[in-house]
Amino acid sequence: MSELAVTVLGHDRPGIVADVTGVLATLGANLTDSTMTRLRGHFAMTLICAGELSAAEVEDALRPLTADGRLTVGVRDVGADEESPAAGVPHLVHVHGADRLGIVAAVTRVLAEAGGNVTDLSTRLVGPLYVLVAEVELAKDSTEEVAARLAEVSESLGVEVTLRRAEADLL
Repeated sequence: MSELAVTVLGHDRPGIVADVTGVLATLGANLTDSTMTRLRGHFAMTLICAGELSAAEVEDALRPLTADGRLTVGVRDVGADEESPAAGVPHLVHVHGADRLGIVAAVTRVLAEAGGNVTDLSTRLVGPLYVLVAEVELAKDSTEEVAARLAEVSESLGVEVTLRRAEADLL
C-alpha cells in the first residue's frame, strides 16, 4: 500500500474538489488527510491518499484536469507515517492588526524558538486589517514564556496577539 501526496493549484472554479476526489475514488485511493483553500481566486489543495497505486498512475489519471492549463497537479510518494515526536500541548494563536511586512515571520519565529510546531496556519487581509490564526503545539509548561515573547512581538509590530490553550473539541 502506498501513500501519496497530491497537490492541486490553479484558478478556482466550481467542481475542482469533486473532480479530483472522483478520480481518486475511481482509482481506489482512500483519502486520509486533506486541506483546501481559495486564495484570492486561486485554488490550493493538498491531500494524502492511500492505495495500491503509483504516483505515475495518479498523475496520468488526473492529467485531463490540467488540459486547459488552469490547474497544475503534482503527485509524490510520501510513504507511511513515520513515528513523530510526542505531540505538544495544542494552542491557538490569533493576530489582528494593520497589515505590515513581517507579521507571520515574527510570530512563527517566536514559536519555533520555543520548540513549537505550527500545525495549521491561515491568514487573511480584509481591507487594512490583517488576521492570522494558527494552531500550534507547544512544549508542556512553555505557555507563559511564549506568551511573554509574543507580547513583545505584538508591541513591536503594533498588532494584537493572543495565545490560548485549545480545547480538544475545537481542533
